[in-house]
Amino acid sequence: MAIVTYLFEKRQLMQKYLKTVLTIALTVVITIIVFILLMPVIGPRFMHPLMSGNMPMHSNNAAPSGLDYSTEHASENGQFKVSFTSETPIVINKMHSWTLHVETADGQPVENATILVDGGMPQHGHGLPTAPQVTEYLGNGDYRVEGMKFQMGGWWEVRFDITAGNLNDTVTFNLTLEG
Repeated sequence: MAIVTYLFEKRQLMQKYLKTVLTIALTVVITIIVFILLMPVIGPRFMHPLMSGNMPMHSNNAAPSGLDYSTEHASENGQFKVSFTSETPIVINKMHSWTLHVETADGQPVENATILVDGGMPQHGHGLPTAPQVTEYLGNGDYRVEGMKFQMGGWWEVRFDITAGNLNDTVTFNLTLEG
């Protein structure tokens, strides 16, 4: 009778162990399938540029020729004229504060606009390491932008989405930093 009880208990233990192993295996398989199915939707945001194919391993990472590096531009649709100055030289791994000047196309200062800041390194597929934002309207079309930081040398784009009244437009500035 003791042998039968022992074998019965061992069988129950083996079934419990098998159930645990199968549960783990099924969880891993489902996770892999979900990852594969969702990768085209969420993947580019979370993958390293080498994995997403955005950055060839042995290419020349020089900025494209013909980029405009001026600190004054008309916005994409011509709604605004925008310029920036930095309080300190723009170098990597330092926080910067900029003054952004925004005028209408006919030269009038843009008062109390809503301005969103974004940017990144197009060739590397990543954004800015910080979340810069306009922190203060200084008057006469001038806005203080704080939290600007660049963590590596190379070509950077900084975009400002500007909304003032019924006008909305975007301006992009190019920078190439040593690093």
